[in-house]
Amino acid sequence: MVPTNLLAGFTWMAMNMMNGPLSVAVLAGGKSSRMRVDKALLPLFPEGPPLLQLVLDNVRGVASDLFIVARDRPQYEGFGVPVVPDFYEAAGTLGAIATAIAACAHDACLVVACDMPFLSPPLLSLLADHPRDYDVLIPRLPGESRQGSGHVYQTLHAIYTKRCLEPIERRLQEGNRQVIGFFDDVDVRVVDVKDVRSIDPELRSFFNANTPEAAAEARRIVERGARLAP
Repeated sequence: MVPTNLLAGFTWMAMNMMNGPLSVAVLAGGKSSRMRVDKALLPLFPEGPPLLQLVLDNVRGVASDLFIVARDRPQYEGFGVPVVPDFYEAAGTLGAIATAIAACAHDACLVVACDMPFLSPPLLSLLADHPRDYDVLIPRLPGESRQGSGHVYQTLHAIYTKRCLEPIERRLQEGNRQVIGFFDDVDVRVVDVKDVRSIDPELRSFFNANTPEAAAEARRIVERGARLAP
């Protein structure tokens, strides 16, 4: 189906009345090959919290069910939330998203990555409070990527409902691991960049500290005054 832009003009009260609880999954099962250490456990500053802790702290405000998706990471048990093994470990990001959807306690699950230190709780609330008249709710930003079309879907800053699981599994069985490959089979709602910028003008929410260079840039951003966690 063709994505439609986020509808404006709703009130917070109306949104909260229409919505149920939200699960949140933090994906932390990557190999961290570019970082060369487990990026989830990496603090940006000496004696600071690890990236995974920053992400967990930033999403707690919208989560009534919070868990980590990872495999063979016993250290993650110390973060105080359940760790769900990736059911589709060989299927990359799409497999991890499928695991999150299958494991979540509620119909809708916000999926984020463990290396996003600048997640914005107000932006997450915007997504969480949108009426659940979709299968996928996802920000879309201008840019080029393997997705094509001159824009980039932020697939690890999106809400997926249980209705996505069957089409995702079908794509995985076909050998198609592109995350947006199943979008034609579901109802996608797009959060337009102008709505995102109204809350996060610098689009820092989507910053990934997934290389040593990116981690260094994250430190510089903090030193210039950016907020890391509530």
